[in-house]
Amino acid sequence: MEGDAGPGDARRALGHLVEAVLASRGEANAVFDILAVLQSEDQEEIQEAVRACSRLFGALLARGELFVGQLPSEEMVLTGSRGANRKYKMWMRHRYHSCCNRLGELLAHPSFQVKELALSTLMKFVQLEGEHPLEKPKWEGNYLFPHQLFMFREYLEHDDIRYHTMQAASDTVARATDGRPEVPLTFWNNAFMLLSSVSLPRQEGTLSSFYVKHTELSDKWKVIHLKEHRKAFQQMWLRFLKHQLPLRVCKKVLVIMHDSILPHLAQPSLMIDFLTRAYDIGGAISLLALNGLFILIHKHNLEYPDFYRKLYGLLDPSVFHVKYRARFFHLADLFLSSSHLPAYLVAAFAKRLARLALTAPPEALLMVLPFICNLLRRHPACRVLIHRPRGPELDADPYDPAEEDPAQSRALESSLWELQALQQHYHPEVSKAASAINQALSVPEVSIAPLLEVTAFEIFERDLKKKGPGSVPLEFIPARGLLGRREDLCAQHFTLS
Repeated sequence: MEGDAGPGDARRALGHLVEAVLASRGEANAVFDILAVLQSEDQEEIQEAVRACSRLFGALLARGELFVGQLPSEEMVLTGSRGANRKYKMWMRHRYHSCCNRLGELLAHPSFQVKELALSTLMKFVQLEGEHPLEKPKWEGNYLFPHQLFMFREYLEHDDIRYHTMQAASDTVARATDGRPEVPLTFWNNAFMLLSSVSLPRQEGTLSSFYVKHTELSDKWKVIHLKEHRKAFQQMWLRFLKHQLPLRVCKKVLVIMHDSILPHLAQPSLMIDFLTRAYDIGGAISLLALNGLFILIHKHNLEYPDFYRKLYGLLDPSVFHVKYRARFFHLADLFLSSSHLPAYLVAAFAKRLARLALTAPPEALLMVLPFICNLLRRHPACRVLIHRPRGPELDADPYDPAEEDPAQSRALESSLWELQALQQHYHPEVSKAASAINQALSVPEVSIAPLLEVTAFEIFERDLKKKGPGSVPLEFIPARGLLGRREDLCAQHFTLS
């Protein structure tokens, strides 16, 4: 824009450019002229450019003229062989990203009017992207919140904004759920996204990163003390978790509980009610609740006498097929690592896993068999289970798989004949792993970490790459038709000579 042009001239010129771009794709390059004015040093020109961008990209979003999905790099867009319509949408979405990035920079502009207009425009885009998503939804339904555009997370790095956000979030959850028979899933998803964005400093001390500047800080202000932030953080999560959350939201909370919630609470033991409720739900929810419960038991001396009995109850055939299998066995390995556990308890876990192994898929067996051997290494008293070569088998096994109490399962009177049976497994790697009990168990444990994430596809790919013997003698009878018919179509085309 020319230096002597007034606000009215700038508005009219930008308006013509917006209309040209919206009227014809042949005028698409005019968007560069609009974006260029966002870099102006004149406050009023910047404001007119922001309004023009709001009109332009708001219309493009509403008309579906921005590419939807994982956006390729601009270099790939320019050099690719896509159709003209698809290429235009990708190119224009890159211009939209440039606009949003510049609006984010303008939030630090010296002029309050520019900052306010930039923020309101970004929030308009948040709303429009919610109505016309540019990415695929990651949870059920079609709802998607454009959290990458919503840049509030950056402001949460300021201690005062974080503190007051926690208080506001706590009050909002209380008001939104007060007296309502049913709260929409959208609310719980949005509330979790906001709460999980809050992260406190881990080191004790006074806080001093404030968005609202002060000439001096008073020691009487709660906002400068980390302990007060911990209290607000705790109240925020407790108010959220006291409700009957949808299972999907409950899973998300449990995934971050041990690392992002418990370490920041003023009184971590207050989470016991939520974790025990989650543990009693069963399935994947119970598996995810294990980590938080274990932390409360071992780091905060919380009494939970039925912990190992409930852990034992989680061992059923489905444990080898759930999404969180790797996490479960990582935690189970941790829970059973103490040398102070009674032999009957460890024997019960080893026996239950061995029995389940008889019907487990190969990828699970490659992890479970070393797991069982590690239990025997840690607890020599349980090695009697593999020192009974003539021990009872299935028809006379004293072990009771239906018993819920591991102390009453009589596992220590049994033997691990299941491992001997698995030595005849069709997969050679499983057979080899099961044969480890035939030799004296080495003192160092076998790390199961590399085996936790092994999938059936990886095993299949690995087997395909193996080189077999050069020539294998075969004896076979050539095919002579389908179902014994000698002159049918199959006989003509597929008979082996």
